[in-house]
Amino acid sequence: MLIIDAHCDTALSVYKGGEDGGDLYENSCHLDIKRLVSTGPRVQFFAAFAHPQEYRNDTLSRVLSILDVVYEAQEKYPDEFAVCKSADDIDKAVSCGKTAAVLSVEGGECLNGELSVLRQLYRLGVRSMLLAWNYRNLLADGAEEGGGAGLTGFGKRVVAEMNRLGMIVDVSHLCEASFDDVMSVTAKPVIASHSNAMAVCRNCRNLTDRQLTDIKTNGGVVGINFYPYFLNNTEKADIDDVIRHIEHICSVAGEDHIGIGADFDGIECTPSGLEGTERIPALFERLLQLNYSETFIEKFAGLNFMRVIRQIMV
Repeated sequence: MLIIDAHCDTALSVYKGGEDGGDLYENSCHLDIKRLVSTGPRVQFFAAFAHPQEYRNDTLSRVLSILDVVYEAQEKYPDEFAVCKSADDIDKAVSCGKTAAVLSVEGGECLNGELSVLRQLYRLGVRSMLLAWNYRNLLADGAEEGGGAGLTGFGKRVVAEMNRLGMIVDVSHLCEASFDDVMSVTAKPVIASHSNAMAVCRNCRNLTDRQLTDIKTNGGVVGINFYPYFLNNTEKADIDDVIRHIEHICSVAGEDHIGIGADFDGIECTPSGLEGTERIPALFERLLQLNYSETFIEKFAGLNFMRVIRQIMV
């Protein structure tokens, strides 16, 4: 069964850890290639994130350094790991028993207001981007801006260019106005790579029922985030807390619009039973115990995200 996880910050963790922190193949993080391969076939999105307040005008070099961690892993472990730029690349990698890596950028600050930088990131293999990370930038207002003003003119041009290039637009971390503007501009399905249901857990990073309905109409997919604070507003959660969000999102958006966006290594605590990427199959086992069909589990595990990938990453 194909498993796709649409968001992790492991490349950043490895980069920050230096030589003493292990590499992308084996480390003490939530996720590494060794564990991905052991539970394959797998597609893993690797995010490059530069904190906009910490790095300000230096976000691009930080993003490039994090992307380099993923490419170094491909060079060192070519028999087990491949950076993929298209759906065909993913099919080939998976058929050879490799983990397929998809590169993403978390926050459009690194564009520095230039569409040319977006195109260069595409040439470097980036195939997904979150427009903003919680706060206002040159593209959009983020989730923690409260009554945010939505996309800027530049942000709208970025969405249109991403559509043209074949990059996935990621609406996680956006405020509602920015989300609405994306949905009015995009001609392609979007993803919310690592977001949960506001109706189950009230948090600005989670999605309202209206947003879930809009993603369904758009043909997009929501990736369930494993962060306990986004599951139940505490630091402790378990698999059943994750399932409550799955059930609600399915009740609103349907079973074709939900997947996994665990946020491993971007979160400091995990649900009991889901301590690392190797534990994801335990979530499927629990769903089977609750009489979810194997067809549903296959869609949730990866086929829904793969549908969007095939539509956009051509």
